[in-house]
Amino acid sequence: QVQAVESGGGLVQAGGSLRLSCAASGRTISSYAMAWFRQAPGKEREFVATINWSGGSTFYADSVKGRFTISRDNAKNTLYLQMASLKPEDTAVYYCAALRGSTWPSSYAIWGQGTQVTVSS
Repeated sequence: QVQAVESGGGLVQAGGSLRLSCAASGRTISSYAMAWFRQAPGKEREFVATINWSGGSTFYADSVKGRFTISRDNAKNTLYLQMASLKPEDTAVYYCAALRGSTWPSSYAIWGQGTQVTVSS
């Protein structure tokens, strides 16, 4: 059974940066295209970014394009999300997920419990 632990969230001022990590166990992430999603209070979960199995192809939601960078280290079985120029509207719980398809859009499975990111104005 796959388990993943997201970390790196916290409280940051607007304009600041955070780096999220998703360390997986029980399954090899190299078999999957991976993604980050987020869910703010009272809102639906939304797509943030995705990366193919090798890391050679990425795709971002318009709301984070140019500010966030998704990456992966298959040897460490870990997915990352570097977030810069953070805005209060980026406040949410961030989750890592494995896509069932090779590219986005695709159905997906959330792997971890999420990490809270709070951006103060």
